[in-house]
Amino acid sequence: MSPAGTAEALPRLDMWLAEHRRITRHAARTMIDAGLVTVDGRPGRPGQRVRDTADVALADPAPAAVAMGSESRETDAPRAPMPDLAIVHEDGWLAVVDKPSGMVVHPAPGHPAGTLADALKARGTSWSLLGGHERAGIVHRLDRDTSGLLVVAKTEAAHRSLARQLSERTLGRTYWALVEGGFREETGTVDAPIARHPRDRKRMAVVEGGREAITDFRVMERLGGSTVLEVTLRTGRTHQIRVHLASIGHPVVGDVLYGHPDAALGRPALHAMRLRLRHPEDGTERTFVAPVPGELLAAAERRRSRS
Repeated sequence: MSPAGTAEALPRLDMWLAEHRRITRHAARTMIDAGLVTVDGRPGRPGQRVRDTADVALADPAPAAVAMGSESRETDAPRAPMPDLAIVHEDGWLAVVDKPSGMVVHPAPGHPAGTLADALKARGTSWSLLGGHERAGIVHRLDRDTSGLLVVAKTEAAHRSLARQLSERTLGRTYWALVEGGFREETGTVDAPIARHPRDRKRMAVVEGGREAITDFRVMERLGGSTVLEVTLRTGRTHQIRVHLASIGHPVVGDVLYGHPDAALGRPALHAMRLRLRHPEDGTERTFVAPVPGELLAAAERRRSRS
């Protein structure tokens, strides 16, 4: 019998992929069997065990492979009305969306519908299927309660270009954050690896041996017991900003998972305010900006008045 904590306690690759890519296990096995999945640079096997620190990569599948391996969620049942999306920019290649707080980006356990991906499909526009039918158009994510800018892909070429920019760290993502506590420094960097929390699977944490994660920040305004920061991601790990800022003693205001609730706010004070990318069509650099929502400005004002 193997002792607890050995490889047998780790998830199988097909189950890991199904959970993290939010696809069916059948779709995961199809992609693995097609040679589209690598683990630490080597072809994956459905039954191999995967550590949280493993580098699991999914190659761009052909549309036929995606259609064969994914199960469509379309049914004859009436769908709930989709909220209007705030489209900051749209062309034949991509769209930039200002996601509201409270909207899940794509279907996940507990959130099967009413997602950003559903709202995109409800517009009747053709979106890239490289991520699967349930993730039509989705290139990257924001946490459910984080508002702000996301770029979504209409074509496979655009999806590949944007995914490459994410991988090469040239797709710029800058956030507005209201955090607890004061800073003596003007700028700083948190360079600390992130992995699944060893005791709470719903949380992430700074874990030795985790995946590389780097976050830069700059003080925008000091409010006595709290601070407004401009935060820039160099990497894009799950909950990265929230985990990193909490790890240095400055959790995002209203972040129940990594800090403390704010009854007057009801959400983390985090907003993706600026997005910079190279347009897939011609390589020109484009920058998009989304205003900070009123409830976040009001939260900062309440703290400003107490300082």
